[in-house]
Amino acid sequence: MARFIFITGGVVSSLGKGLMAASLAALLQARGYRVRIRKFDPYLNVDPGTMSPYQHGEVYVTDDGAETDLDLGHYERFTGVASRQSDNVTSGRIYQQIITRERKGDYLGATVQVIPHVTDAIKEFAQAETDDLDFVLCEIGGTVGDIESLPFIEAIRQLRNDLGRGQSVSIHVTLVPYIAAAGELKTKPTQHSVRELAALGVQPDVLVCRSEQPLPASERAKIALFCNVRPEAVIPALDAKSIYAVPTQYHAEGLDSEVLKAFGIEPGPAPRLDRWEDILDRLHNPEGEVTIGVVGKYVGLPDAYKSLHEALVHGGIANRVKVNIQWLDAELFEQDSEDVAARLEPMHAILVPGGFGERGSEGKIASVRFARERRVPFFGICLGMQMACIEGARAGGVEHASTTEFGPTDEPIVGLITEWMADGELQKREEGGDMGGTMRLGAYPAVLTGNSVVASVYKTDVISERHRHRYEVNTHYRDMLESGGLVFSGMSPDGSLPEIVERPDHPWFIGVQFHPELKSKPFDPHPLFASFVGAAVRQSRLV
Repeated sequence: MARFIFITGGVVSSLGKGLMAASLAALLQARGYRVRIRKFDPYLNVDPGTMSPYQHGEVYVTDDGAETDLDLGHYERFTGVASRQSDNVTSGRIYQQIITRERKGDYLGATVQVIPHVTDAIKEFAQAETDDLDFVLCEIGGTVGDIESLPFIEAIRQLRNDLGRGQSVSIHVTLVPYIAAAGELKTKPTQHSVRELAALGVQPDVLVCRSEQPLPASERAKIALFCNVRPEAVIPALDAKSIYAVPTQYHAEGLDSEVLKAFGIEPGPAPRLDRWEDILDRLHNPEGEVTIGVVGKYVGLPDAYKSLHEALVHGGIANRVKVNIQWLDAELFEQDSEDVAARLEPMHAILVPGGFGERGSEGKIASVRFARERRVPFFGICLGMQMACIEGARAGGVEHASTTEFGPTDEPIVGLITEWMADGELQKREEGGDMGGTMRLGAYPAVLTGNSVVASVYKTDVISERHRHRYEVNTHYRDMLESGGLVFSGMSPDGSLPEIVERPDHPWFIGVQFHPELKSKPFDPHPLFASFVGAAVRQSRLV
């Protein structure tokens, strides 16, 4: 029977509950346990799929097509366990399911209430598909005291009683602020937060205390006394040099040992932390460095490209180099071609990421042109691949090449497949289970050309990668694009949808319709990112 670890946060948001959960799961894995992490989001959106990156950061996509919270990316990167639709739920989805059932008459005329109907649905979600696990970690989004999180806290209270003694542990992440004027750490916010959580019926077993200053033993003892936990269960959480140092840092402070002790497991299997130590050695002792320019539209929002940022770091780990990422606003490249050159010349490689909408598109196309003409390594992802195809068409003489995503065009290099595929072809695809012109979400296979660059990178001719897009490169332009040197080296299994393009005569020029960054891990860097950073290293030696 799986044991449950419930993770809540207090005082303020953005304390790193997700990283703490991912790190603890990694430490439990290192001790030989089977783990899975789940995220409960209190907001009323059904999922983050329609939420602005300015509000929510990136949308993380799973193999089974779920659009989820970005914390699930941390979970996968730290554990290697592929996330599923069943690992992220929102209040909106819970209420949607309950209302749908009520409209169908499933409640037989009963009054539908938060207790028991909403809390039962939350508990059902938490316990689904857990038979093969040792530990299930459940992170509650938001902060204790938020109105919208109350049903989730109540569900935890009930579930802890349902599970019985020794089957669940509560971890509360709080802030211990440092008041510079007084020269003191203040424990009162933590005391109040724990008191509020306890008033809701959940007494934490372990406290993780985020702080900018070391937490002395006297302060830990004070927190333990007023919060009704053992002093050893008050775990300091100082800032780390890298997020990949967090698991070993928490282990040094005793987090995993205290959690096992709370379950009555003492001393527990010894952890094997070799791979985390190797990662840190590669990060802290690089043999060089490269600068990679990312030309996007959300460059002022670090969380909007979270998985992309981490995948580039992983590429650096694979090559044992430090990757300096320069975030470049695509809109700035739309005015002056000389400015494009001045900003991109210092880069050892250029990446154009995914996105939606027209804003900054001409700047992205200009950066593709620069990479092609100057023979700088280029990586286009999703929209970035589409911009590479449009740039290739324009370079081949199709002056008005564009995408129907941006409005009507006489030369739709990119469009919904319902706009450029014949009815008979489209019907055949739909009968085969494909999604027509709607959004492609989740993992799809692709077949690679045997003698292509990407086949040598992947070391296989069949791959599976995650997608999140509506528009596709129009294969009617394939011959024209290939005559200009842009080769279609990866296609859907039926040969109708381009998945990868490349320029074989270029040092490194690849565009992919999918999102490889979603599957990269520090201990298993994605081959495309490892190869791309390797190309940047070679470019740095030419400059």
